[in-house]
Amino acid sequence: MSTSYALLGMLGGRPSYGYDLKHAYDVLYGRSKPLAFGQVYATLARLLRDKKIAVHDMIRESGGPERKQYAITPLGREDLEAWLTQPEHMTSDSQAVLFAKIVTAILLDKEPNIYLDTQRAAHLARMHELTEKRRTGDFAESLQADYVLFHLEADLRWIDITSARLRTLTREILGERQRLYITS
Repeated sequence: MSTSYALLGMLGGRPSYGYDLKHAYDVLYGRSKPLAFGQVYATLARLLRDKKIAVHDMIRESGGPERKQYAITPLGREDLEAWLTQPEHMTSDSQAVLFAKIVTAILLDKEPNIYLDTQRAAHLARMHELTEKRRTGDFAESLQADYVLFHLEADLRWIDITSARLRTLTREILGERQRLYITS
């Protein structure tokens, strides 16, 4: 999953500090693989360089380092919106990226089913292509097509289950967002 889009998604809701973004990422996206602080600040530096975020506010705490609060820019929001609408190509981490898109859509108060439907349509189109390849190709091509088709079928089942469970997921994510925003 792209850390930059997760950070942009969290900043899409409100400005935040790097420390708070790291903590929120670990709760919302990285339960099994927390994000390193170094990766957070390196990603924020790249987003700043690319003008996708800007420093919203800076404070200096007594005896401590200067803290920067970051906010998404119009360019960053445009890039985030484009990322959300692009279907993922099937890879070993497709579901992690698609799940991140669903969480991000919920954080931005968008309708996550739109992204699930886009991914479903892309998978169905790819399955149509692979079915034709399986029908017309040689034995090796047919086996390769079967491999990808079976993975796409599993992805479609996951999309259907996720779509059916969106209300519960939305409630959990919004509860976490509220808790994180209150305590940060």
